[in-house]
Amino acid sequence: MKSTMTTNTSNSVKKSNKNLILAFLVLIAAIIVVIIVGFFTLRPHEEVIQGQAEADETRISGKLTGRIAHIFVSEGQNVQKGDTLVSIFSAEAEAKLMQVEAMKKAAIAQNKKADVGTRPQLIQSAYEMWMKAQAGVDIAKKTYDRVEALFEKGVASAQKRDEAAANYNAMVATEKAAKAQYDLALAGAQIEDKEMTAAAVSQASAGVDQVEAVLADSHLTAPISGQISQIYPLYGELVGAGAPVMSLLNMDKMWVSFNVREELLNDMKMDQELDLIIPALGNQEVKMKIYQIRDMGTYAIWRATKTTGEYDSKTFEVRCRPATPVEGLRPGMSALWKRKI
Repeated sequence: MKSTMTTNTSNSVKKSNKNLILAFLVLIAAIIVVIIVGFFTLRPHEEVIQGQAEADETRISGKLTGRIAHIFVSEGQNVQKGDTLVSIFSAEAEAKLMQVEAMKKAAIAQNKKADVGTRPQLIQSAYEMWMKAQAGVDIAKKTYDRVEALFEKGVASAQKRDEAAANYNAMVATEKAAKAQYDLALAGAQIEDKEMTAAAVSQASAGVDQVEAVLADSHLTAPISGQISQIYPLYGELVGAGAPVMSLLNMDKMWVSFNVREELLNDMKMDQELDLIIPALGNQEVKMKIYQIRDMGTYAIWRATKTTGEYDSKTFEVRCRPATPVEGLRPGMSALWKRKI
């Protein structure tokens, strides 16, 4: 009886010890689970912000309205500054140039005529008329003197003397008029006429320069070195003045743009460096510096859906550029920034 009781007591102790060990193991397991859960829940998380690579774009356009005569480049082609890209033909501009050039030639001829003065033949003719008038004065003077002498002797009447005097005065006036015509022929055109013809030449020259300046855009050249991204018109199509003909990308000036809500700006400051990942380049990491933060405007506001606890949040465009060119980076490629939260 006593042996049986001892055995039962020993079994109870062993069972109690097993329960304690099991409880301890469960407690240890629970602590480990809490530690693991805490590790994954309390460690810093990352939020991926996606942006897009862009490049400075120059649109090629001119002042000439005409038809595409020839396109010297193709899309995707690299060009150098000064390379000819396209030629434009305008029949109206060519005709206008011929018109203003003819007007310039006429103005130059008029100006030369004014500068040269009266032709020698006209000067000679005026001189001979003056000499003729002088001869007439001499004859009229002698006739008057004879009639006056006869009048003094009572041979000639007073009427004859008055007629001779009138003829003499008329010839004197004629001689003065002939002398004035001769002097005018010698002097040539008036200074006002010369100034007027010179101004006409300047005006015509300005018209030629204006048309030539427009025609200078008949051959459009590359203002910078870059890559042709898009060509808009085809051969033979009509293009207007100022209309873009093609777009030129400056591949040396690449940048990445992010559109973010304003609460993220606390982690994105001017001149801050970001470590970006470019998936298209094998997840290559690139350092870029923020150089612009710009408000996107009222059209890009995130509206709160609750009446309390939230607020309207504006969208800002954040731009950053690499310190050195990134090989293989092209416009349109995604750029990822992992923000720790």
